[in-house]
This record gives sequence, C-alpha cells and structure tokens, in this order.
Amino acid sequence: MVTAADQETRRDVAWAEARRFAHEAASPAPPVRVALGRAAGLTLAQDLVVATPLPAFDTSAMDGFAVSGAGPWTIAGSARPGRPWTGERLAAGQAVEISTGAVVPPGTWAVLPVESAAVRDDRVALAGEPGVAHDGPDAVPGEPAAVRGGRAAAVPGEPAAAHHGGFAVPGLARGKHIRYAGEDAPAGACLAPAGTPVGPALLGLAATCGYDELLVRRAPAVVAIVTGDELATNGLPGPGRVRDALGPLLPSLIAELGGRLDGLVHVPDQPVAALAEAVESAAGADAVVVTGSTSVGVTDGLRRLLAERDARWIVDSVACRPGHPALLARPRGGPYVVGLPGNPFAALTAAHTLLGPLLAGLSGRALGDLPQAPLLSRIVVPAGRTRIVPVAVPRSHRPDRPNARWASDGKSLPRGSA
Repeated sequence: MVTAADQETRRDVAWAEARRFAHEAASPAPPVRVALGRAAGLTLAQDLVVATPLPAFDTSAMDGFAVSGAGPWTIAGSARPGRPWTGERLAAGQAVEISTGAVVPPGTWAVLPVESAAVRDDRVALAGEPGVAHDGPDAVPGEPAAVRGGRAAAVPGEPAAAHHGGFAVPGLARGKHIRYAGEDAPAGACLAPAGTPVGPALLGLAATCGYDELLVRRAPAVVAIVTGDELATNGLPGPGRVRDALGPLLPSLIAELGGRLDGLVHVPDQPVAALAEAVESAAGADAVVVTGSTSVGVTDGLRRLLAERDARWIVDSVACRPGHPALLARPRGGPYVVGLPGNPFAALTAAHTLLGPLLAGLSGRALGDLPQAPLLSRIVVPAGRTRIVPVAVPRSHRPDRPNARWASDGKSLPRGSA
C-alpha cells in the first residue's frame, strides 16, 4: 500500500490504472455461510459445484408418450413427476403416458408429444399414420412385426441412455424429447465460479443442485457523507444555493455497485471539525464515501484530514475529465475513504472509477472488462486525459456490434447518464 510519503506517485493516475489500483487495494472480508433465502445480492466465496449429474435421471421434455417399437402402441401405464412408471422395461409395441419432468422408463426410444399422438382406448399411434404394423420382405420368422423397424444399436458418441434396448420408431428420431442424465452438467462440474454475484437464477440453480446454504462474502458496508454549505435538501433552491442531487443518488448507486448503505449524513463545510467527526463516526464501515471537499480550495478539507490521519494513499486524483479530484485512501486503522467531487456528473463517473472497483475487490469479485463500442459522435479528448461522457447505445440489427451516440454535453447535470 502507498504511504503518505509516497503520495506523489499516485497523483494524476491514468483512469484505467486508477480502477486497477482501487480493486487491488481491497482486502476481501472473510466468507460466511448463509441460507439460500438470504444470499441474494451477495457474492460467491467458492465455486458452485454440482454434486450429481444434471438432470439426475433421464427425464421427459414433453407431455406425451414414451414409446418403444413401431406403433400403434399399447399404453402400459403412466409416469408423472415424482411417480415413476412401476414397470421394469418398455417392450416393443408398448407406451407409457408421461408428463414433462417424469422419469423416462428404460427401453424408451423417444417421447411422442401429446400433440402428435392419436389415442383410442388403450392404444396410441402417431397422428396421421395408419398405426398398423405390416409384414414385409424384411420379415424375420418368429420376430414381432413391430421389431422390423430396426433394433436400437449403440452409436459411437451418442448418450448411452439413447440405446437402452429400445426399438426404432419410424418417423420419430431416437432420443427425441428426452433430457438425458448429465446432459446439462456432469457430476463435479463448476456451474458458477467464486466471485459470481448471487442473483435469482443462481439461487434457483443452487437449489436444483441440492444446496441449502452458500459460502458467500457479504456486501461491503458503506457510509456516505455529503458535504457543502450551499446544498438544499428539498424544494427549489434559493439564490446562491443548489439542490442536493448526491443525497438521493448515492443509495441506489452504492447498491448498484455492490455495496450496502449503512448511513448517509449531510455535513456543512464549517466548522472544519464536522467532517472529521462524521468520518470518525463511520469507523465501523468498510468504506466511507465523501462527496465534495475533494479539491484544494479553502472549503475542501478532506485531503487535509487524510494527511492528519497519516492515511495510506491509493489514488490521489485521476487523469480524466470529469472526476479529476477523485481520491481513494485509507487512514490507519480505519475504513477506506473514497472522495467524490461535488459535481453530480463528476461524482457519478468518479464512483464508477474508484468506488465500484473497490467494492468489487472487497466482495471478492473480479474487476471485469468494460464493454466497447465505436462512437458515432466526435469527442475532443485532452492530451494525457481520459474523457468520460454518457452515451446511448441503441439496439440495431447487429446487437453484437452496437454503435454508441454521445447522449449529452452537460457539464454538471447527470442528464445524459440518466
């Protein structure tokens, strides 16, 4: 970590490097086990591995009839989810009425969808077919006519379950509408690596795999401090005042970046001690976000406060526009401190530059690659600086290669980014 004496080495850091510094500086919290119902929004601390094949058994993908041999077929029973067919094995000319998700009986050639089936009494046939097996020149003495369509033979590369001794069915491909055991994932497969955010789909997947708990890292606790004597927190601001945009913006932004807001306070520029007291009162948080007070003006006291606390500097200003005064440091024995400019759009960009990568690192998540797209509008970029602008990415006939249009040239309003 960079000490105060080395602060010069972390000034005016290139934008991409600043993101990397913020991510690498984070020390993830120890993992905890939580029930599935409490894991949403957290981050996997270990790989999600499937203990048994998915699916665990051959299962029907359609409502219909599991059949073997050429039709018509005699219905020998039924198979429902949780209630398998009680017979041992389908013989040629037999069918079992089956529901989606039910265990496929041994000896099944394929599943005939109910929409393609013609049922009469205890018999079922392929709709539109005569439904009668005929003797032909390939008849074998003593062999049932239904077998003459051809016994199922093992084919290299095909799932073993596809040739469990069933009989070929003209007009119905082998294994049609059957999901074979292990088709989605074999036992021991990694379904989601450590560092994956836990969302609804992952929770459903974990439950499918038999998990009751997950080893996760909790969302980092964040306290937000909004500074400024000029801020009005409600209504239209009067002369010399501006409406506070960051107070309403920060809670959802912190949540979007993977943090948990543990408090938000407004602090005036004067007295100077007010900011120090607010930072000290947030000692139990993982990170403290301070908006405003990040520059070097008379009313900007954050840098002086960090110097007094012998803070370890991680990033002291970023070579970008907007958001240049953004900073990241850590006072000894205290939480990380992220300084965001008071300008709403600059604060938004600085949060994605430093706060987002820091929270990802604290959660054990990867920094990740940023999406790229060609710009349709000309943007002037100052030498040695990264220019950050809001863009609109329209869906086109080539969604894999979108074009980005500059959404706004506003200097302070976060209009384009909205």
